[in-house]
Amino acid sequence: MQPFTSLTGLPAKLPLENVDTDLIIPKQFLKTLKRTGLGRHAFHDLRFEADGAEVPDFVLNQPAFRQAAILLAGANFGCGSSREHAPWALLDQGIRCVIAPGFADIFFSNCCQNGILCAKVSPEVHAALLAWEGPLTVDLATQTLTLGGTLLPFDFPANRRQALLEGLDDIGQTERRLSAVLAFEARQAAESPWLALPAAP
Repeated sequence: MQPFTSLTGLPAKLPLENVDTDLIIPKQFLKTLKRTGLGRHAFHDLRFEADGAEVPDFVLNQPAFRQAAILLAGANFGCGSSREHAPWALLDQGIRCVIAPGFADIFFSNCCQNGILCAKVSPEVHAALLAWEGPLTVDLATQTLTLGGTLLPFDFPANRRQALLEGLDDIGQTERRLSAVLAFEARQAAESPWLALPAAP
């Protein structure tokens, strides 16, 4: 997983509330277990007309935001089903950071497992970001957003922050503690041998 430290760019603004995972990546595109190739389908129903033509007013179809790495979203972003394809689609689209007043819990967790920062901001900070027209810098170590000379805070759990800074998902964090896991297993086997599973025939 790619670490997230800091990122600077023009945020693509999609301030709709309650954007669910089916809107992020519709169900008809969930036929793959690969994490690549889903970016072209991200926000399909907002991005394309019924005949496949692009909706010119949709933010990710506008030239300045086609390669946007920061998405400024509305409250309760990522609600709905728990499909991990949603962060896969965002990441394949090039989005590494989503800023919003709130996120659905499972979507938030899935993003953390895939290297996407979900930065939660207050309504006041969200309003300031929507009014801002220039690039901004997202810094995870300091948990700040820089708009010109202004620093604004965002929330992110401390236990998730270090893992994302180092590019570690849950498996990576467990592997980092492998020596402790093996030591526990050896100690447990010695202290309670009756708990050991019988050897395979």
